[in-house]
Amino acid sequence: MASSDMQNFIDGREKAKNYFCNKFHKDIPNKSIAVEKEKILSALIKIKASVKHCEGVYVLDAKGTQVTDTYTAYKREKAEGEDRSDKSYYYRAIRDTKCNLTDPYPSPSGGLLVTVSKPIYSKDDILEYIACLDIPLEEVVRIAHLDKTETFFKYFFKASYSVFAFSLMAVSLLLFLKGTQSFFSNEITPDHFQIKYVFEATILITLALAIFDLSKTLVEEEVLGWVKHSDISGPHKTMVKFLGSIIIALSIEALMLVFKFAITDPNQLVFAMYIIAGVAFLLVGLSIYIKFTTESSHK
Repeated sequence: MASSDMQNFIDGREKAKNYFCNKFHKDIPNKSIAVEKEKILSALIKIKASVKHCEGVYVLDAKGTQVTDTYTAYKREKAEGEDRSDKSYYYRAIRDTKCNLTDPYPSPSGGLLVTVSKPIYSKDDILEYIACLDIPLEEVVRIAHLDKTETFFKYFFKASYSVFAFSLMAVSLLLFLKGTQSFFSNEITPDHFQIKYVFEATILITLALAIFDLSKTLVEEEVLGWVKHSDISGPHKTMVKFLGSIIIALSIEALMLVFKFAITDPNQLVFAMYIIAGVAFLLVGLSIYIKFTTESSHK
C-alpha cells in the first residue's frame, strides 16, 4: 500500500466518515420500538449494494459476538458466533456511542481494510446491536478523494492557521518578556516590594500564558492535525479551550484584585466581585455549551 494512499485517507477521513455514517443513519433503524437484527442486516445489504467495492457486512450483539453471517460482494460466509469483542470497530462503537470509522488494518485476504461500525440502541437507550461494514482502503480513499477546490482550501486554511498561531505565539512571547522585564526594571525584591508592580507583571505573564495556550491548541489541531480523544471536537474544542483560558485568566485577575483592594482600599472590593460574578457566568455558559455540543456529537 502506497504511503500516498494512507495520507489521502488521513486527509479525507472525516469526509469518508460522514459519507458512510449518513448512509447508516438513513437506512438502519435505531431507537425504534422493535430492533431486529434481520432488519439491520437487510439495511446493511442495501448499503453494500450502493458501494462499488465492499468486503462484507455483518451484525454484532452488545457483547461483541457476531450474530449473523458475513455477506460479502458475492457470497455468504459462515461467521455467526465469532467473538469480535477485541476488535477496534467494536470497542470504538461502545466507547463513542456513535457511528465510527476505524484506522486501516490488515485484511485476511490481503491488503488493508477499514470498518464502519454503528451502535444500535433500543427505544429505552439500551445497546442491542452493532452494524458493521468492511471496506477496502482504496475504496475509502476513492470516496474521500478531495477535489482541487477542497485541496486548495485545505492547505489555505492550514497556512492561515499557521500564520495566526505563530503570530499569537509572538505576542505571547512579547508579553512574557515585558512581564519578566518589569520585575527587574521596578526592582521587585523582598526588600523593595510594591504590590502595584507585582500585579502588573503577573497580569502580563498570565495573559501571555492564556494566549500561548490558545496558539498551542491551534498548532496541534489545525496545523499538525493531532487528534486527541474527546467528546468535543473540531471548532467546538478550540472554542472550549479558548473560553477556558479566558476563565482562568479572569479568575487569577479577580484573585489578585481581591488581595490588592483588601490591602489598599477595601471599598473597591465590589469591583473584584463583579469580575468573580462574570467568571461564574462564563462557567455556567461554558457548561451549557459543552452539554449541548456533546449531545449533538453523539447523535
